[in-house]
Amino acid sequence: MHVPLHLEYSTTMKKETGQTLSQEKKSNSRDTLFRREEVQEDFIFDDRVAQVFDDMLDRSVPHYDEVIRSISRILAGQVEKGERVVDLGCATGTTLLKLSKLLEEKELSFLGIDNSPAMLDKARLKAELFSRKKYLNFICDDVMQVDQPGTAAFILNYTLQFIRPLHRESFLRKIYDNLRPGGICILSEKTISHHPRLNRRYIEIYHQFKKERGYSELEIAKKRESLENILIPCSPEENRSMLHAAGFIEVEPFFQWFNFVSFLAIKPLP
Repeated sequence: MHVPLHLEYSTTMKKETGQTLSQEKKSNSRDTLFRREEVQEDFIFDDRVAQVFDDMLDRSVPHYDEVIRSISRILAGQVEKGERVVDLGCATGTTLLKLSKLLEEKELSFLGIDNSPAMLDKARLKAELFSRKKYLNFICDDVMQVDQPGTAAFILNYTLQFIRPLHRESFLRKIYDNLRPGGICILSEKTISHHPRLNRRYIEIYHQFKKERGYSELEIAKKRESLENILIPCSPEENRSMLHAAGFIEVEPFFQWFNFVSFLAIKPLP
């Protein structure tokens, strides 16, 4: 399901964007972190992960490019020229890099915040490599301490799931408070179903997706083990409820693939 907002792309823009995304994929290292038999530690966003993160994202998150293109369509109709868009948990800057290209005519100010220096080193390198430095800024900080009042849009692509459930609602409230009236929060999450049979089936489908992308059974099992106490998903209903509790009135999913869901939440006008 997609929101009924449309963005006209020129043939030239499509061609340039496709070339950029192709170049970006060629510059990434292959994710082989979980091919060994034992995983010594919980998953952390260190230099080893940063080096293969873009490949990991491409092979682990279903239809990630389509989610980003859908976000660009939403932003095209919801934010004004020159406004600020903030990506919380921006990792290697992939989302902002692509959005800056897709929405170039908007002249938006893109800011990425992440607490991993290794990820941000990669993000800054990519921004320079693809000549986007003047459009993108990155800050190394705890996203929980975000202080960007007047922001037009916050993006949380698979970020909330790494925050302890006890702190999620207050974090979303802080995001709400930092938005301008009419501003938006875009939330993408891996989710669970409280219906056990459906939940198992969705997980099976997801694991099959990863196998089709080149991951072995061992790699899938070991990564799941390393994330067990780090990534704690909620159901779509729980995510929607938290957004409502934070103050958002209009909350709707705009994309879903089995247990991966993206929401659009809008802060009311006065």
